[in-house]
Amino acid sequence: MDNHKPRSKFWFVFFILFSIWFSVLYCFDWSSLPGLSSFSQKSLQSLDSNPIQESSDPNPIPKSDDVPHDKNQTMASDANHKPNNVSTMDDTIENLERLQVKEEEEEENGVEKGRTRKFNDDYIKSCKLLNKWHHMCPYFDNMGLGQKLGNPQRLFSPIFVPYYSGLDISRYLFDSYNTSIKDADSLELFRLLKGKPEWNVMNGRDHFLVCGRITWDFRRAVDTDSEWGNKLMILPESQSITMLTIESSPWDKNDFAIPYPTYFHPSNDDQVYERQNKMRRQRRRTLFCFAGAPRPNMDGSIRGEIMAQCTAARQKCKMMECKNDKHNCLKPVNVMKMFQNSVFCLQPPGDSFTRRSTFDSILAGCIPVFFTPGSAYVQYLWHLPKEYSSYSVLIPEGDVKQKKVSIDNVLSKISKSRVSEMREQVIKLIPKVIYADPRSRLNKLEDAFDLTVKGVIERVDKLKRDMREGRSYGDEFDSESSWKYYTFGTTEQHEWDHYFKRN
Repeated sequence: MDNHKPRSKFWFVFFILFSIWFSVLYCFDWSSLPGLSSFSQKSLQSLDSNPIQESSDPNPIPKSDDVPHDKNQTMASDANHKPNNVSTMDDTIENLERLQVKEEEEEENGVEKGRTRKFNDDYIKSCKLLNKWHHMCPYFDNMGLGQKLGNPQRLFSPIFVPYYSGLDISRYLFDSYNTSIKDADSLELFRLLKGKPEWNVMNGRDHFLVCGRITWDFRRAVDTDSEWGNKLMILPESQSITMLTIESSPWDKNDFAIPYPTYFHPSNDDQVYERQNKMRRQRRRTLFCFAGAPRPNMDGSIRGEIMAQCTAARQKCKMMECKNDKHNCLKPVNVMKMFQNSVFCLQPPGDSFTRRSTFDSILAGCIPVFFTPGSAYVQYLWHLPKEYSSYSVLIPEGDVKQKKVSIDNVLSKISKSRVSEMREQVIKLIPKVIYADPRSRLNKLEDAFDLTVKGVIERVDKLKRDMREGRSYGDEFDSESSWKYYTFGTTEQHEWDHYFKRN
């Protein structure tokens, strides 16, 4: 019994000491001490900043002594839980970005660049050694893109001149203006062009412009105020430029005809195919037709005789007379409806050789009938076939004027099979004589614009070859024979000579 009391006291003292030791070691907040607080925070920060220490557990569980004891603090912690001793993915990305920025700053300061440029920059600096036969250094200019071209028009041809000459002269055609006003913009244009370095490369022969009117509106021969048009196309400088007009001069070398705009401007290939198929299926009840007005004051005009023959063949011919008091011809629906219902469409000259109606008839699948080769065959060389008889009929205007020929008889003698072949050729021409919607582009087909650009490029290329080989421009032919040379490649005597004989 006496020994039992000391033993009980011993265990009591031991229990008290153990409780004190446990409380001091585990229950006391050591981070509250000034010295250890900063050390703890730095240690945790260093762990967070080290991406290698990131836990592989996507949902780490915090230690018990990290959990706040206050209930409100616990709820706030659950809502924005982010353990201090484990890096999250956001922290890792942020730290990597800081590391990358630091590396880039070091690279800008030359820390890494000096060590590695022997593998890149030094090669470029030694560009003279890269090729024994060719100087490679210029190829590394401009961030490796090569030397800048400067003004690219110096290197490419042809060069388009954005001068709207048709709109220019249209302001002065129907009122009294003196020649200085009519010619002012044309003269100013060439003054500016001659001051450009591009002009001197080929003396303007690689330049081209588009005239929105017929050639005769730009060929005023004398400086008389009452004379028609300006002298754009007879200026010395214009003899080098390629001029694109809706009607060219058969007796001049540098203007070329392009089709008149029609009523059809497709935005894709399918619309063209649909149009062609519709014209193939179209029923045509009239043998031939004519839309136009007489020219009683024009010597040599055959329109009066054509209209008389159409009236005489009332069962076979349909006519739409375009008088000032009637506006049928100004309504596209009326004109196109008549053309689509006819097998042949008569295209006699009017105020000049050509007619817009020619291209309306092609669009309608109506075979055009010409009375002079000047209306199409020597005009639209880039757009219409050289085999003119494959898609059209030529009735000499002299025979019509002298009443030696009946239009009805000539057209009635053409067999149905031949008519079908000719109509198919006309329908195939539709994409070549139309201008597609400029806001879109045809994929497989070439329209009048595409063919015009190709024609200009081929012409300029030929002029460049002639210059390299020492040939002067136009030595092969004179201006009077230009229609013959461009159409047939020769100036030899031809059966069409009488059509283009000038008094």
